[in-house]
Amino acid sequence: MQDRDTVHQKSGKANFDLIYDSEDPREYFNTLGEFDYCVPRHGQRVFRSLAQSLREEKERGGDDPRELDVVDVCCSYGINAALLKHDLTLDDLYARYGSAEVAGLSGEELVEADAAFYRERQMGERPNLVGVDIAQNAVSYGVRSGLLDAGFAENLEEDEPTGELGRAVAGADLLTVTGGIGYVSERTFGKLLDRVTAGPEGSVPWVAAFTLRWVSYEEISSALSEYGLVTEKLSSHTFTQRRFTDDTERDYVLGELANMGVDTAGKEDEGWYHANFYLSRPADEAKTPVQELLAPVL
Repeated sequence: MQDRDTVHQKSGKANFDLIYDSEDPREYFNTLGEFDYCVPRHGQRVFRSLAQSLREEKERGGDDPRELDVVDVCCSYGINAALLKHDLTLDDLYARYGSAEVAGLSGEELVEADAAFYRERQMGERPNLVGVDIAQNAVSYGVRSGLLDAGFAENLEEDEPTGELGRAVAGADLLTVTGGIGYVSERTFGKLLDRVTAGPEGSVPWVAAFTLRWVSYEEISSALSEYGLVTEKLSSHTFTQRRFTDDTERDYVLGELANMGVDTAGKEDEGWYHANFYLSRPADEAKTPVQELLAPVL
């Protein structure tokens, strides 16, 4: 397995590239599960809470209370979609993909089984979810399993979005990301916002992002401000992402945070990556501070 021969990038962060673009998510869950990867669990409750707040905001504005359109950036296999659209927990997903029941299935057999599995667990009130990621196989799985309503394997750091992607995200209500900041930059967000705001109503979405504490969000928040978005950092709370794979990762991150003057006591010192949370909203929709908005789920 990839984690037993971890390769460290120049950033000091472990390289899990081999599990990000398989034909199905079994190896992804089985590998990251060994390090207690858990940020999608936090994303589930935070994004669900924000979705409800967005619905209420739209109702106050007199908009038609339709289902929300969500764009998940760095969507991978559709993990966030699984947790936003279905009556499931992250532990349920770990149990499924580590079970003997699915271990012997071919990739195609698993896609078919998963399509039925997720269809039976759909929630009545669920968003329409578009996924964007550079991993072709992962995105294909997300679409074929029914997790993603649409998916696009496009590298927006280097290329312009296709017309099909632009049409799919136009008018989106919420952009989410749990694990991609640092891999994608303000270039990706700028290209997406250009297409989202090109919708018939010219609406500007909320942007909700979990960002590892040693990765800067300043350039992205600055780019978002050009679209009239005000970014708030949830200053009272951080979120565990996963345990460090080894001392190399730990020492690198502790060094980076020390250089930034960030206190790691009780967080990274304990062997875990921690993430900050940022929420960007149009100024007239940002009257309730993010701390108050998310208080029920923190």
